[in-house]
Amino acid sequence: MFNKILIANRGEIALRVIRTCREMGIKTVAVYSTADKESLHVRFADEAVCIGPPSSSQSYLNIPTLIAAAEITNADAIHPGYGFLSENAEFSRICQENGIKFIGASPEMINQMGDKATAKATMIKAGVPVVPGSVGLLESVEQGKKIANEINYPVIIKATAGGGGRGMRIIHSDDEFQKAWDDARTESKAAFGNDGMYLEKYVVEPRHIEVQIVGDQFGHVCHLSERDCSIQRRHQKLVEEAPSPFMTDDLRERMGAAAIAGASAISYEGVGTIEFLVDANRDFYFMEMNTRIQVEHPVTEEIINYDLIKEQIKVAAGVPISGKNYFPKMHAMECRINAEDPRNNFRPAPGRITTLHIPGGHGVRVDTHVYAGYQIPPNYDSMIAKLITVAQTREECIVKMKRALSEFVVEGVKTTIPFHLALMDSEDFQAGNFTTKFLESFDFSVV
Repeated sequence: MFNKILIANRGEIALRVIRTCREMGIKTVAVYSTADKESLHVRFADEAVCIGPPSSSQSYLNIPTLIAAAEITNADAIHPGYGFLSENAEFSRICQENGIKFIGASPEMINQMGDKATAKATMIKAGVPVVPGSVGLLESVEQGKKIANEINYPVIIKATAGGGGRGMRIIHSDDEFQKAWDDARTESKAAFGNDGMYLEKYVVEPRHIEVQIVGDQFGHVCHLSERDCSIQRRHQKLVEEAPSPFMTDDLRERMGAAAIAGASAISYEGVGTIEFLVDANRDFYFMEMNTRIQVEHPVTEEIINYDLIKEQIKVAAGVPISGKNYFPKMHAMECRINAEDPRNNFRPAPGRITTLHIPGGHGVRVDTHVYAGYQIPPNYDSMIAKLITVAQTREECIVKMKRALSEFVVEGVKTTIPFHLALMDSEDFQAGNFTTKFLESFDFSVV
């Protein structure tokens, strides 16, 4: 087992890793930018190293500085959390070259799954259902139009190196193709340094359902059931739950088998997620694979009583997994509490938290790094907490979430708490009648 782990991340996920490491008897090193010097992950780690100014490119994305921090503190492993460098093949490779274990996927796995066109080809070979579309990258607008007419509009073009909704455009006709192509490539080049595009049939009003998987270096892969992430805005998830209210036993069995086949195709080692689009007929299609821990991992932890961070560290240390699949025993739901103004198009609202009261009670979990007096920096993602509730049924879980949200007091900044309260009161949400388009018709006047 590792002696000391450096967490190459910030905020609640860094604190989450620190807590599990402490329970495992592993020393931790926090890294922080000057904007994060008062963050809780810095206070609770065994050691802390300042890695630069607030800009991510000069701190949390600065690979040489992170490697130097690991070396001067004698850390024998690096946990990248999610975001930042968690799916960066170059970072994984440099860790290997410096004798530091990267607690995540190998460079080869990241490259295979990080490039979406390559990932799609890999899944086709593994027999995993994929959305019809281009084989590999699009070479031209003319090629894109030809494929679009063969599989029928609407289609969506996506950045092969993309994520978070950037570099995507939905196209309904040949007339729209050129502008969408130019805009998506420009956005993708600016965001990812790569303007490669691929095309897929646009699945109208699908569910976004993902399957949590774990694999080890001995060839074992298992799934830990699904999460429904359909409540999202501009491809950014806001609420996640498990099990999905749309799920059936047959669909779970088929999706679980497909996820295992996909992960096995690349001999996946570590914790990861296979994400699918599911249409109204419960036909599902591979969307992407995340070769890292995800923001919403607590939902899975709560429904099966399973520490995913601990399993991730054990797998990286060479400990074999059981190989057994896990199925929901409870119902859990996660609301992302962001420092954003939901009445103003979810505009980020950084600032100082003047008053904070964290909800508690049976079946309530809060993962956060903030406190009263904490200054939310404008430099990073606006999520300040994750509120998770767990209960025997979905109905009880929603009731518990409403109660916990009503107790969650954050003063000094705008947050998404009012939105989540309104969502919990939605009859369609309560009935499980929603798709990824749900918020497009949501009545924000009640927020």
